[in-house]
Amino acid sequence: MQLSDFDIIVASEQHISYAEQIVEEMAESAKARGTGIARRSPDYVANKMQEGKAVIALHKDGTWAGFCYIETWSHGKFVANSGLIVNPEFRKVGLAKAIKYKIFELSRQQYPDSKIFGLTTGLAVMKINSELGYEPVTYSELTTDEEFWKGCQSCVNHDILMSKGRKNCLCTAMLYDPAEKEPPKEEEEVKKEEHLEKVTHKSKLFERIERKLGSFKLFNAFFLNKY
Repeated sequence: MQLSDFDIIVASEQHISYAEQIVEEMAESAKARGTGIARRSPDYVANKMQEGKAVIALHKDGTWAGFCYIETWSHGKFVANSGLIVNPEFRKVGLAKAIKYKIFELSRQQYPDSKIFGLTTGLAVMKINSELGYEPVTYSELTTDEEFWKGCQSCVNHDILMSKGRKNCLCTAMLYDPAEKEPPKEEEEVKKEEHLEKVTHKSKLFERIERKLGSFKLFNAFFLNKY
């Protein structure tokens, strides 16, 4: 089995039938890890599919293989790629990484100016996040939206989070800030102009060289014919 055996696509209304299976596997996976995630209902996941704010992986035979969805907080200033899950039947193929890359791309398309963040205890997820440009940050740099933090109430480590005044917990906070990754548009324009000037200069230089070579060839031809 290899990655090419799967289709990793933006989920839509036609994938709603998978919602209940996905939610059940999310809950089982959280139990197995001994950590928690915000519990979501099949209706919640189905709604994300309808909104085009989720990515689903399907095996060629139609079996669901993986899933992840987008959540927004603080009026769209922050985005989280949540609920990453891979069907146990299809693990060790590279699906988690492929889904993360796809949902990250979708997030950047839909929310180009938003900060993308995540809380995780998984080393594999941390590694993928680092590859995408996330950096470890303190909890104070994340959203202050109370609705987001309410989602932590279903985690087995919630008491630890609250005992530390929500300043840290067992999860590592990671953040992708587009403002730090991309130069300002004005700076981009300046770079484009500088690049164009260099290209134009080289083009004119080649033209001068060609003219000189042409003149040299004419001189040689004249000289040989004369003598």
